[in-house]
Amino acid sequence: MIIDSHQHFWNYEPEKHSWIDDEMSVIRRDFLSDDLQKVFDENGVDACVAVQADQTTEETDFLISLAENNNFIKGVVGWVDLRSESIEEDLLKYKKCDVVKGFRHVVQEEQDHNFMLRPEFLNGIELLGKYDLCYDILIFPHQLGAALELVKKFPNQKFVIDHIAKPYIKDGFFEGWAVMMREIAKNQKVYCKISGMITEADYKTWTPEQVYPYMKLVLESFGAGRVMYGSDWPVCLVAGNYSIVKALVTDFISDLSQEQQNAIMGSNAAKFYNLK
Repeated sequence: MIIDSHQHFWNYEPEKHSWIDDEMSVIRRDFLSDDLQKVFDENGVDACVAVQADQTTEETDFLISLAENNNFIKGVVGWVDLRSESIEEDLLKYKKCDVVKGFRHVVQEEQDHNFMLRPEFLNGIELLGKYDLCYDILIFPHQLGAALELVKKFPNQKFVIDHIAKPYIKDGFFEGWAVMMREIAKNQKVYCKISGMITEADYKTWTPEQVYPYMKLVLESFGAGRVMYGSDWPVCLVAGNYSIVKALVTDFISDLSQEQQNAIMGSNAAKFYNLK
């Protein structure tokens, strides 16, 4: 089974989705379950995990609703305010919904480099563990130091790094990112999504050869058992299409054993998110 571990849905609203700049104008429209089902049918993908794009509980409820009406959406990574005084009540509410597998905060937009290490946030992460919920780490490379401290503080919490921590592929930034990724990968509870890579390169001129060194580092560090395929659809459309994104991964892993390929393309996501 091929499982896309990372994609988004939205009803486009200019103010809410202001992060979609002029260079990304191709995705300034609605992207919903019918659109993705067509793409999956064309590309032989069986299921997905829908990930939040807006930091509201309304977004979480929206994704839950889509999952309840579309069997191919096997999991939801939503948003709650992990710093809230009512966080435990919020988690108890969402824990009752089996399709909710974890949560994410758009930490990459936080000005505080140590946002994830503040006491209120740490309290939220601790409660995720209590309720057996995952956490997706969305950061830029300069926040990897805080991510390393975070995963060390919670050695039994299930974490996954989204978009290989968004290295600046366009600018050739590698070594500093690589050192930190190797360190984080030493924690066996931390997984990594090979997703969102072509949008970290030049949208128009990127080549697989530019991306492969980053994928190689991730595969060597995390191993085939802790890496997940993700498309980052529809964001990926600003630099390619779904088939191109999928082929970037399948071509790269084609020399691995069939078991390892199956793990990366589906079974790792099923295991990590406890998909049914």
